[in-house]
Amino acid sequence: MVVALTVPKLFLQKCFNIGKYKLHQTTSVVSSGLLQRRGIYTVDPIDPAEPTFGKILIANRGEIACRIISTAKRMGIKTVAVYSVADSQSMHVKLADERVFIGESPASQSYLDKAKIMDAVKKTEAEAVHPGYGFLSENAAFVGMLEDEKVAFIGPSAKAITGMGDKLESKRLAMAAGVNTIPGFDGIVRDADHCVEISRNIGYPVMIKASAGGGGKGMRIARNDEDAREGFKLSSQEALSSFGDSRMLVEKFIDNPRHIEIQVLGDQHGNVIYLNERECSIQRRNQKVIEEAPSVFLDENTRKAMGEQAVSLCKKLGYSSAGTVEFLVDGDRNFYFLEMNTRLQVEHPITECITGIDLVQQMIRVAKGHKLRITQKDVKINGWAIESRVYAEDPYKNFGLPSIGRLYKYIEPTHLPGVRCDSGIEEGSEISVYYDPMICKLVCYGKDRNEAIERSIKALDSYVIRGVTNNIPLLRDILTEERFRKGDISTNYLPEVYPEGFKGLKLPEEDKYKLLAVASAIYATNVIRSRQFLNAPKHVIKGKLLDKWKLYIEFDQNKFRLEVSQDNGQFVITIDGKEYKINKDDINLAKPLLHVKINGEDDVFQPFSKNASGDYQIIYRGTNYKLFILSQRSADYLHLMPEKMKLDVSKQVRSPMPGLVKSVNCSVGDVVAEGQELCVIEAMKMQNSMVAATTGTIKSINIHPGDTVSDDDVLIELA
Repeated sequence: MVVALTVPKLFLQKCFNIGKYKLHQTTSVVSSGLLQRRGIYTVDPIDPAEPTFGKILIANRGEIACRIISTAKRMGIKTVAVYSVADSQSMHVKLADERVFIGESPASQSYLDKAKIMDAVKKTEAEAVHPGYGFLSENAAFVGMLEDEKVAFIGPSAKAITGMGDKLESKRLAMAAGVNTIPGFDGIVRDADHCVEISRNIGYPVMIKASAGGGGKGMRIARNDEDAREGFKLSSQEALSSFGDSRMLVEKFIDNPRHIEIQVLGDQHGNVIYLNERECSIQRRNQKVIEEAPSVFLDENTRKAMGEQAVSLCKKLGYSSAGTVEFLVDGDRNFYFLEMNTRLQVEHPITECITGIDLVQQMIRVAKGHKLRITQKDVKINGWAIESRVYAEDPYKNFGLPSIGRLYKYIEPTHLPGVRCDSGIEEGSEISVYYDPMICKLVCYGKDRNEAIERSIKALDSYVIRGVTNNIPLLRDILTEERFRKGDISTNYLPEVYPEGFKGLKLPEEDKYKLLAVASAIYATNVIRSRQFLNAPKHVIKGKLLDKWKLYIEFDQNKFRLEVSQDNGQFVITIDGKEYKINKDDINLAKPLLHVKINGEDDVFQPFSKNASGDYQIIYRGTNYKLFILSQRSADYLHLMPEKMKLDVSKQVRSPMPGLVKSVNCSVGDVVAEGQELCVIEAMKMQNSMVAATTGTIKSINIHPGDTVSDDDVLIELA
């Protein structure tokens, strides 16, 4: 018998009693303590007597592999990790009971190599394979290979994957199941000219997308013939690189819709339920940035209609396992089938938060042949959950171009209430050019949307990431933005709210003064520390300790002169006649995260760097701010310093990110026009066309196809 339970209000509570029942949090710990608290609750407790798999192989990497290992350990199942050269020291490899090396770093030579995965299955005698998402998760041929070897696939059947994995076929099946669909071309697009012809017939704008695609790869919006030609070329290249299939389709693009998806769960006995919706409208380059569950837009009738259509499609397919039916929803709540993902979604944790259902556990049970013990009436909506995708990306470059590097300092904000971090990294991990640059899925749960938002903001402020550029400034700004707070969002949210791209947070004057006050306190603390003898008592100093400092600070294109003094264990900072008092003990230069009381009010700051020349960096409100701090005496000599010469880079094409050179489309001596494509750079399987900023003649080409480039490398120079 299944008892319908609700998710506890305090999401990270280890054990929460509701009547005589308990909801248990997953807290898997290995010897090195690497596995983070996952915060998984279930309304369907594990039955130790229920037969299950003895060992499963996880055909994936990173955070999703760690996530699957977490539930498998809780179920008493041994796990096998596979890994490439780049992942030899990764967390998922350390957490698994067994591990198998499968090849070189490029995914095509490791995680996408079906034969190598099958060899690992046979070698370890794994009884089942969980594919996670991406890679081989929706590869019907791989499922067929497993079936031939009598190995269970923890996912749907090959038939269901084939039916939904091809966007053309999935649309036909959806129509047959009575699901609302988008008008479009029901066939394969032959080439760029054919794409233009189809687009004109449908009527612009259109969406050009990979037939076998997913995850935002191989998708472009075209609003004219030129867009259609360019979109077809780049999307088909991305599709071939990401999925090994360059087939494209074209359909009507619904302007300004919401992207809302329904989570479904079915078993092998014909039972299918829907687990309500997720709002995934905030996207860049067709990839999701922030998701939430439930949606602020849906009413109960629309939710029910969407859920029932999703279930109808699953029953038409004979679908078993977890899956997601994605819809576009217009302003009148009309909804249209977009696609079905026949796998676990990246954003599945927010559904787990509001329903109390561990989706990985259910996938394993279903793959073993068990019936669902949960019925539709058991599925509730309790509270609100928001997932912020924290990426190693520079949000100031087209809302996020990839960044690579090693994490020399990394602290997740799991000490805060209502916070769950699904990650596959630790301090010392490396973000490489070969895979998706995700750092973590930061999931925050609250009793309502406002509490979930506030907890998300606090968690982002307390998230310490050093070694790579990250998108926390953009995530935090979205969470505080007026339209988002009102729930007025669509898939056009980012270009509408940030028409010129993300430029960063503009601090209100009071917050600006708080930042100046803390920077001054850090400066004063640094001076005090420099006057102390090493290992000597604190009262022993070199010379006389100053009681007051007069400082000069350049910040945000403004110049400030202020005073810092000490009084009863506090720094007192005077700025424009206003006093800010800070406890001296709150300024600990050894800590990457400072919890500071300013005039009695709590705030969070992250000292990022400082040097003897006066350059300071402090992360505040999610943004890294640069300040130039000197004593006023030193500042009086600034006018004697020579100005740094500015470099003219208008004739250079520089790489906006680390990546691989896919093609070079010019030669030395060519005369090129402004806007002409000169080369294509690929990073994390995303194609980026590099164009000439001005008309000129190609002077030098510093790259060849296949080369690896770094951020800001000079690729091509014009005379």
